[in-house]
Amino acid sequence: MMQQYLRIKAAHPDTLLLYRMGDFYELFFDDAVKAARLLDITLTTRGQSAGQPIKMAGVPFHALEGYLAKLVKLGESAVICEQVGEVTGKGPVERAVTRIITPGTLTDSALMPTNRDIPLAAVFEHEQQLGLASLSLASGRFRLALTSRMSLDADLERIQPAELLCPDHLADGINARISSGVAVRRLADWQFDFDTAQKLLTAQLGTRDLAGFGVDQMESAICAAGALLGYVQQTQRSALPHIDRIVVDRDDAYVRMDQSTRRNLEISETIRGEPAPTLLSVLDCTATAMGARLLRDWLHHPRRDRALILQRHAATHALTPVAAALHQQLRDWPDVERIATRVALRTARPRDLSGLRHALTQLPHLLASLPNGAALAHFAEALSLSPDISKHLTRALADEPATALRDGGVIRDGFDAELDELRGLQSNASAFLLDLEARERARTGIANLKVEYNRVHGFYIEVTQGQLDKVPDDYRRRQTLKNAERFITPELKTFEDRALSAGERALSREKWLYEQLLDFLAPHVRALHALARAIAELDVLAANARNVARLKLCEPRFVDTDRIHIKAGRHLVVESQVDSYIPNDCDLSRSRQLLLITGPNMGGKSTYMRQVAQIALLAHTGLFVPARSVEIGPLDAIMTRIGASDDLAQGRSTFMVEMTEAATILNTATERSLVLIDEIGRGTSTFDGLSLAYAIARHLAATTRAYTLFATHYFELTRLNAELPNLANVHLDAVESRDKIVFLHRLEPGPANQSYGLQVAALAGVPRSVIKLARKQLSMLEQSAAPSTTTQGGLFESAPPTAEPTTETHPVLDRLRDAQPDNLTPKEALALLYQLKSELDEHDN
Repeated sequence: MMQQYLRIKAAHPDTLLLYRMGDFYELFFDDAVKAARLLDITLTTRGQSAGQPIKMAGVPFHALEGYLAKLVKLGESAVICEQVGEVTGKGPVERAVTRIITPGTLTDSALMPTNRDIPLAAVFEHEQQLGLASLSLASGRFRLALTSRMSLDADLERIQPAELLCPDHLADGINARISSGVAVRRLADWQFDFDTAQKLLTAQLGTRDLAGFGVDQMESAICAAGALLGYVQQTQRSALPHIDRIVVDRDDAYVRMDQSTRRNLEISETIRGEPAPTLLSVLDCTATAMGARLLRDWLHHPRRDRALILQRHAATHALTPVAAALHQQLRDWPDVERIATRVALRTARPRDLSGLRHALTQLPHLLASLPNGAALAHFAEALSLSPDISKHLTRALADEPATALRDGGVIRDGFDAELDELRGLQSNASAFLLDLEARERARTGIANLKVEYNRVHGFYIEVTQGQLDKVPDDYRRRQTLKNAERFITPELKTFEDRALSAGERALSREKWLYEQLLDFLAPHVRALHALARAIAELDVLAANARNVARLKLCEPRFVDTDRIHIKAGRHLVVESQVDSYIPNDCDLSRSRQLLLITGPNMGGKSTYMRQVAQIALLAHTGLFVPARSVEIGPLDAIMTRIGASDDLAQGRSTFMVEMTEAATILNTATERSLVLIDEIGRGTSTFDGLSLAYAIARHLAATTRAYTLFATHYFELTRLNAELPNLANVHLDAVESRDKIVFLHRLEPGPANQSYGLQVAALAGVPRSVIKLARKQLSMLEQSAAPSTTTQGGLFESAPPTAEPTTETHPVLDRLRDAQPDNLTPKEALALLYQLKSELDEHDN
């Protein structure tokens, strides 16, 4: 057996091999040590190899899926080796690898999150051209794109693959750039061969060439796609009929967003990596898992095709009267998309098919409930599936089929005569034996004759010694007892042969009938996927219609002029976390391209900028937006430089990360990009930071001419509007009340007059003594600074000689300010009074 194991393991040296032995999947040697650590299972030893005990660990066969899910979550792969032969007693049972589980090739519902795809991606470079291919095996979506080394990070963040295939010569560079949650799989360079890729792809797609898919001049992407397809075929060990087309992602099809922008806008993950609160979590009121995945996809792929966006708007309006009812209809729909894929891969379980049957029986009612009109006409074909599918599933499947086919009870009674007969033999054995016993008693005249069964001798007729003279000639002796003889007849022998094998034969017949059912469904997989896409889109559009009232959204209006005009815009995520939210306007145009935003810390500058970007993003997904009204012109990218973080793994300081993101914006933004810059330059010295902020703001306003929201605490920058007529100063205001700060969160024209940094520090809990010292230092700095129109001194101006402060705070006054009378007992208060009097006398003397 170990020789057999080692032969199979040799073909998969770097992957955990789960080797079926009876009711367990066993792992041996180093695999056992690794699995015991990862899965928290017992490590033991058994037998010897080369004089050393063989380490082993195992998991029960019925609990395999849970352990696989844990391995996949850790980025590990696993090879499943099953017993495929019969027990002969002449050696180990024949075993073979039946499937290979990797993070990017999952289709089993137990291993995957319901609300997001788990794509597999591959990248290859050919003649300075970087090609990217991605495949969601669970849905069959196969995409190709051309990218660049500069854009690769953004593309991977958009796709969010669970596993990335790359050739050996690129692997080290790729490993250093991608997020830790992606499993990188190194493949030999020859696996990306162009000719091999073309043969694999044309064979899979059933075409002579790839000309019809628009992949001309995309050699590197074709190489990546070929390697990806070969990898999937190797891991699945089955045909992939649901992968029947390639979609090319063109760079100009989407509003570009880089990695930091997706992170800063918290589209589907917070900056801390949590699933809520995010834009997706606030908007997602979809009824189906398919709809939730499509909504996520739309949010990460904002479109520039206005015709498509307006089509989504029209469909939303058409669905508004029936949105609530449609939501209720879809709530109990299964995941048709993933079920169809499992049908194609022949891994669908009985409950999958019963869920599909339920959905298809509801389809006519769903179709009838949709309003008529052009806005929804394109859904009609996808929803008009042949009724033969649901009828056949209803005839074939039991009302409540077993979870696993091996348990039986999947095929409906009456569907197959042979299966019914075998089941009858199992369930009606007792009735047959009673009937035979009655007939034999009547035939032989033996009143105490018994027909019985035991596991050793099977079925028999028992006759006592005193009645042996009445035994007929056709009775054959089976066993002799002290007081009785046991016989068998030809009729009973025939029944025994059939009854004892009936359970095994019934299960075998049921498995064959189930395979026939999958064969029947296979030609309909493409139609089922089209149905799934239509249901998902209806679900998202109905959710959009419901959100109009739930979240107070409006339909954005697209214009051809260069402008972004938002009336009473709101940040959906922040609004969902607070009791009340102050909406704000935004007006950007060619004469007002850069808004220089000043104001106190915590005043809402970052929230304001993010809300503008989120509204622009939502508008280009075809969803409605949180505002009273929105007009938006052509937009090609959303780019951000927000927040402070380092990248220690790559040896990059906070300031280096900040400058890298700024460089990306300055090098790639166009006049139709929306750029958000928040407090740039703060990670270095004051004069260096101010100089960089000045140069970057000027470049964006005068050279790039992008729509820009530029938040800063450098008040010197507010004088840029004297040089640049397309720059406007705005601020988010706050007021002081009794040494406390009140944030108004309302955008006002003009620059702010101060930052209120000390007040915010006090709110954060900085000790009073530190705040007091900071006030002293601030007073000295303000008095030493040159006269300025702003409260804070101009850092570009020469400062006059430093002067000592004209007043000094009395130490007794400091003690008195620190005192807390409400917390003192009368005795402590009297003691404090004497101490202060004593200190005052000493100071005066």
